[in-house]
Amino acid sequence: MASITHCTNFICKLPIPPSISTHPKFLPLHSLRPSLPNFHTKSKIHSHRLHKRVFITKATAAPPSGAEAAKKKDERVQRVHSIEEFDEALQSAKDKLVVVEYATSDDSESIEIYPFLVDLSRTCNDVKFLLVMGDESEKTRELCKREKVDKVPHFTFYKSKEKIHEEEAIAPDTLVGDVLYYGDNHSAVVQLHNREDVEKLIEDHKVDHKLIVLDVGLKHCGPCVKVYPTVIKLSRQMSDTVVFARMNGDENDSCMQFLKDMEVIQVPTFLFIRDGKIDGRYVGSGKGELIGEILRYQGVRVTY
Repeated sequence: MASITHCTNFICKLPIPPSISTHPKFLPLHSLRPSLPNFHTKSKIHSHRLHKRVFITKATAAPPSGAEAAKKKDERVQRVHSIEEFDEALQSAKDKLVVVEYATSDDSESIEIYPFLVDLSRTCNDVKFLLVMGDESEKTRELCKREKVDKVPHFTFYKSKEKIHEEEAIAPDTLVGDVLYYGDNHSAVVQLHNREDVEKLIEDHKVDHKLIVLDVGLKHCGPCVKVYPTVIKLSRQMSDTVVFARMNGDENDSCMQFLKDMEVIQVPTFLFIRDGKIDGRYVGSGKGELIGEILRYQGVRVTY
């Protein structure tokens, strides 16, 4: 498979075959033709922090400074102490998102980021949060070794016991964006998993003539993650007139085929659909530009 050639803070660019125009026509869904090769991306969000610490060798049961106080206020961040406890936690989560922070007791960045994990645990009831202290004991060091974690703070994301994403030394806003992007099952954004889901959504809104804003992205696309909190916020504010939906093109073959049919060559791409036809599209992660485009397709005059 071909891979994404370049990923910036604005878009992830996909290979463009010679037969594809960089400005594809906006056509009814049924008339678009497959024209892009399959692709896969390993691009990830770049960390805002560069200094990470290797796990120390001594064993200590002390949690990060400041984390214990937060833990007393909220017990939703589960502390795990061994491989057995870790595997049991993943098993019990079933298909929920599981976010794991690997930390050490004397690492300043681990201390700084933990309170944000606690805050997320209070508001994201559909996500399970775990804490592993890598320097706590020989058992936790064995767990870190098995999971190939040797630097902290390190975050891994699991669904159905499968690791779907991981980050090192990330800033709080990136952590929040990741949790919303990979674990969003409670917002007004409709999650689409195949072409049939898209067709049903379009059919459901032919009667009310609502504008459908379809966010097309990839699992590990940094700009897609960056703009998604804005999509969630807009879905709540504009629920009376606009339907927001999302699809990750690399989720399965059906989603990948949909990207081909829609001639999506860069992500995130937002398709504006009304009455079964694509009225237009916006490519990029600019929050202001996205809002402006949505308003424009709603018939609101927008000046830049």
